[in-house]
Amino acid sequence: MNSASPIEIRRSACPHDCPSTCALEIEKLGDGKIGRVRGAGENTYTSGVICAKVARYAERTHHPDRLTHPLRRVGKKGSGEWEQISWDEALDIVAEELLSREAKYGAETVWPYYYAGTMGLLQRDNINCLRHVKKYSRQKETICTTLARTGWMVGAGALHGSDPREMAKSDLVVIWGTNAVHTQVNVMTHATKARKDRGAKIVVIDPYRNPTAAAADIHLMVNPGTDGALACAVMHILFKEEMVDRPYMAKYTKDADRLEAHLTSRTPEWASEITGLTVEEIYEFARLFGKTKKSFLRLGYGFARGRNGSVNMHAASCLAAVTGSWQYEGGGAFHTNGGIYHWNKTLIEGLDVEDKSVRILDMSRIGPVLTNDPKDIGDGPPVTALFIQNTNPVEVAPDSGKVRDGFAREDLFVCVHEQFMTATAKMADIVLPATTFVEHDDFYQGGGQNHIQVGRQIIDPIGECRSNHDVLVELAKRLGADHPGLKLPAMELIDESLKASGWPGAEELEKMKWHDCQIPFEKAHFLDKFGHSDGKFHFAPNWQKAGSDFKDVPPLPDHWDIIDIATEEHPFRLVTAPARNFLNTSFTATPTSVKQESRPTVMIREDDARSLGTADGETVRIGNKQGSVLIHVQIFDGLQPGTVIVEGIWPNKFFIEKMGINVLISAEAGKPAGGAIFHDTAVWIKPESTSD
Repeated sequence: MNSASPIEIRRSACPHDCPSTCALEIEKLGDGKIGRVRGAGENTYTSGVICAKVARYAERTHHPDRLTHPLRRVGKKGSGEWEQISWDEALDIVAEELLSREAKYGAETVWPYYYAGTMGLLQRDNINCLRHVKKYSRQKETICTTLARTGWMVGAGALHGSDPREMAKSDLVVIWGTNAVHTQVNVMTHATKARKDRGAKIVVIDPYRNPTAAAADIHLMVNPGTDGALACAVMHILFKEEMVDRPYMAKYTKDADRLEAHLTSRTPEWASEITGLTVEEIYEFARLFGKTKKSFLRLGYGFARGRNGSVNMHAASCLAAVTGSWQYEGGGAFHTNGGIYHWNKTLIEGLDVEDKSVRILDMSRIGPVLTNDPKDIGDGPPVTALFIQNTNPVEVAPDSGKVRDGFAREDLFVCVHEQFMTATAKMADIVLPATTFVEHDDFYQGGGQNHIQVGRQIIDPIGECRSNHDVLVELAKRLGADHPGLKLPAMELIDESLKASGWPGAEELEKMKWHDCQIPFEKAHFLDKFGHSDGKFHFAPNWQKAGSDFKDVPPLPDHWDIIDIATEEHPFRLVTAPARNFLNTSFTATPTSVKQESRPTVMIREDDARSLGTADGETVRIGNKQGSVLIHVQIFDGLQPGTVIVEGIWPNKFFIEKMGINVLISAEAGKPAGGAIFHDTAVWIKPESTSD
């Protein structure tokens, strides 16, 4: 008889671009494969719950389309014609190309480009060590969090908040700027526990009736980019009906009197015209919030997707300071815990050799950078070499038509280190096969929670795949880049970085499973002081300190009308929201995820579709001055009139004309500190028949 191979349960953490950073239990099978992936029940944030896309991670890890060997392009750029080569040959070519361009143009002509395909602190960030040692162009990381983080920081002054597990102890959970069911399911775990155990209400503020909104007790369906108007009208009512905590504001906030005077004209009627909500809806929410001491604001990254996102985030965060809900367990606000970890990443990122005089390029403007826009490249040389890890800019970055044009330059050398043949990899000269998180060592922090964890390699790398760190070590040898962060083995770097940051070492942390870094209640709730030097929450932020593009930013919470408004020429507002089964393009190679999502569609209200002369399942062309895409219609009435939704960053190949939705998204930087504006686009829509 054949005996079944033993199954070993190994611990790790989800590495993907999600604030949950779930603690995982992964089956290691006897044949060198992984099996089921489950959430760790003992972890007090994960609580045994993970998203479906990670639960089926074996399907991604062992996918037959994984890149498994180094490849060299032999046809025209983008032709998909390759020959397999050895690792030594591939790395020699990459080093030779980088060195030759550096000799001709200077080091700034090389741009190491990366982001969050893994959130592991070594495998993601080690590329910066090579950058800093070689003085290659630096990278301004704006594509995801900047606008939201800036708006939070100008008010609170520190990047932390109430323990996110306190949602379960709240009497009112307000989920604002995040579709948690799609993007961070654990928020729903703790919010629904509060509803079950305490009778708490859940309010969701979002431009469409997504699954999070459908699960709420109240859904406030605001027009895109109008959150600041709602926040101001709510505060107007709170002041008018004396539902504010004046002693709290006197002790903990600055400019409360200015705020109250400013809000007298920000009436519910004013906000109704802007947001699309009824006056009654605004009053209902304001009174519920004002009368519930344990009100918890869970503020997400949706604020980081619009031109006025920083102003909207600040306005929303003001609500907790006006009512003083910070004083109560289960109250206050939370955006991210990024500030609690006090990392020392000098070794990993080579911060001891960083030269701040080296130019910095905005990653969200990679299209203008690669097409040599003088506003972006300044007095420096053109970018003639890209080394890319952990991201797929040809499909993910804004203004993807211009990004594609930049990658098509014959003088541009591109090396992509990837797990699948993405659209970016297809435009490369050299493609290197990369490991997934179960095939290498790393360590992780929870942005949306409070734990750190080591994730050890579970299985041998598939084929000839190598980790990001291993590739950087080998490349550094060829480039003459001398730094301990580019020499030491992964676990030594992890161990030394943990200890240098004041945390348990790698071996101890492994034995602990994870470490809870949550700061004390008084500090988390800012009851000792807020993060500014005066210890106050700032109702009137210093926007000039927040970013260089601060001109005309409203001095107090407001609706800042700089969004791409609907016009006669572009009568619809487009939001490119996250899909449930995708995460950027990370899971678009997983067959089950693709099957679940079906195909790219644009959600349109039935009355809007009727006025356009189209119907469910038919095709329309969506466009603006940047370009257009052909896409199928999905009739969906969970929208405000004039708002349309396209969920997920579908790879270009799934679109009828092989060009994805980001061709419509401007690369304009949000204010005051930059940031991509994926949810802030006005478009026209026209019916167009196809043979599809």
